[in-house]
Amino acid sequence: MSLSSHRRTYLFILAGIMLLAFFLRVYRLDAYGIWFDEKSTLLVSQGVVLEGANQKDVFDKATTSYFTPQEFWKPKTINDFIEANIRGDIGNSPSYYGLLWIWLKVFGLSDFSMRFFSVIFGILTLPLLYRFVTRHFKLEADQASRLALITCFLAAVEPYFVAQSHIARNYTMTFFLTLLATHVFLLLLEKEAPNNRKAPYRSFALYGLLVALSLLSHYLAVTVFLGHGLFALIYVRKFGTWYRLALTAVLALGLVSLWFIYGGGAYTFFSLDNQAKLYRSIALTNPVNNGFGLILPATVANVFWRSLPVFSDLVIFTNGLAAAVVGYRNFTLALLLGLVAAGLLMRYRRQRQTPAWVKFAFPAVLAIGLPFYSINPAQHLVLSAAVPFFCLMIAAMREDVSAKNRPLLVFLVILALVPTLFLLVMAFRSGHTYGITQRYSGFSFPYVFILVALMLMKITSLRFWFSLPLALVLGVQAVLLTLLLQRIFNDSEPKYSSSPLARKPNPFWESAQKIKAMYAEGDTVLYPSLRRHEYTEIDKIGRNFSVIDAQLVNVYLPKDATYYQRIDPNEPDKIVLIKGRTGQKITIFDLEGMKYRY
Repeated sequence: MSLSSHRRTYLFILAGIMLLAFFLRVYRLDAYGIWFDEKSTLLVSQGVVLEGANQKDVFDKATTSYFTPQEFWKPKTINDFIEANIRGDIGNSPSYYGLLWIWLKVFGLSDFSMRFFSVIFGILTLPLLYRFVTRHFKLEADQASRLALITCFLAAVEPYFVAQSHIARNYTMTFFLTLLATHVFLLLLEKEAPNNRKAPYRSFALYGLLVALSLLSHYLAVTVFLGHGLFALIYVRKFGTWYRLALTAVLALGLVSLWFIYGGGAYTFFSLDNQAKLYRSIALTNPVNNGFGLILPATVANVFWRSLPVFSDLVIFTNGLAAAVVGYRNFTLALLLGLVAAGLLMRYRRQRQTPAWVKFAFPAVLAIGLPFYSINPAQHLVLSAAVPFFCLMIAAMREDVSAKNRPLLVFLVILALVPTLFLLVMAFRSGHTYGITQRYSGFSFPYVFILVALMLMKITSLRFWFSLPLALVLGVQAVLLTLLLQRIFNDSEPKYSSSPLARKPNPFWESAQKIKAMYAEGDTVLYPSLRRHEYTEIDKIGRNFSVIDAQLVNVYLPKDATYYQRIDPNEPDKIVLIKGRTGQKITIFDLEGMKYRY
């Protein structure tokens, strides 16, 4: 069946959006060295335990005798993978690591290929979002397609999504899986509607499998499925549907429990308990200069201020405002002007004969504060406009979406809020604010994109004396977001980086290339030993020297190489090649303490 001209146009635009997203995600993808969490990704995916608890035959002789890349790369077992996962990532994400292992087997082990795995899921999310919107919103075909394209564009340029695609971690894969599971969940409920025949059991099995894969990609995916359960509690009234959903939950939990019983998940709660005690202690004794970032006690005020940027950055037109809006006077003025502008908009937007003064007053109210803001006037302008933006979002949900789509809107709001609210509850439960971070609640983004897209379509329906000023403010925010993306590409944006800023290319990969080029028979490679901070019982190896630098070089060396290598426990920083014939010492790389150990 041939596609209509409109549909071909929409698919062509979608392809263009995906191309833009691809460029944003691969640009400078491997320009900077991997940081601590990515080191875990790299080693865990190869069944290697950080600090070598499963390589004692290799490294326990490392200060008195030699080891080789061939010994380092001896075949790993499933038990090695489980132990690496336990010690490197608290037993989290086995499905991600398993798929990444296959990916790296096919495409090679490099920083680019490891991070490109995140790019793939970041790109795949876009056509899935398009299908999600066009399938589940009961709108006219053209209107649904336009809503879907705007949603996909927002996902393509969202700084958080771009940043996560530049990181070799499990987040983009989990976002994709949870969105796919949500799509299948809605299809199930549609087939289970009172006037329809019940969905086949294979559809429930598929949903259960997606739930299990999502949870085994990241445990906090559970927040999405809590949203599914809450939605079902509100809208599902058929006992048969509840019965089949219950069987599906048993299937999903059964699959996940296999990992908890026989795999690394058995140590997850033990690890989380130890981490909670550690972070609670830090919050009470050393909340600032502790090596982990700002960790505060979980008071109501602290939780509020820590969650504010998470909520703000979730919506693209308020991204960055939580940090940029400075001073109570600036905030109060911007908010008051925003409330006045919103009042004018909501009062006169549908009036046939808009008073002439309103046409001038609306843009003037938004702009009048610019000379009076003492800092960041552009961001305070955006804050003023954010009030009418949110009013338009609510209006679009009430006026532009038919009654048969109201349950879907409720579902989107639930999924937009539950992941972050869950983090707040857990913060109070654990007594610290360490877990209140965007990457743990990023599951909400796809659903927020849809709500924002509804608002943007609402703006286009306004008369130009309302729509033009709002569009100009969106242009200002677009410039601010472009600058933010530039900082992400330049590795100078702390908001989206848990690593030190201004990194250079991977020093361990660079060292491996130099060793391969310079090593000759009879030479010896010496690795430094700088003890990393051991912060939980599960990390302790019982060895009085560190081997992680040696691990991170060897992972890039040929698997059959027989280079002589050992650890120098008295050298904290330098990787050195000693020439066998002359005894000449050549510094391969000076890590300079923690400067290059990201």
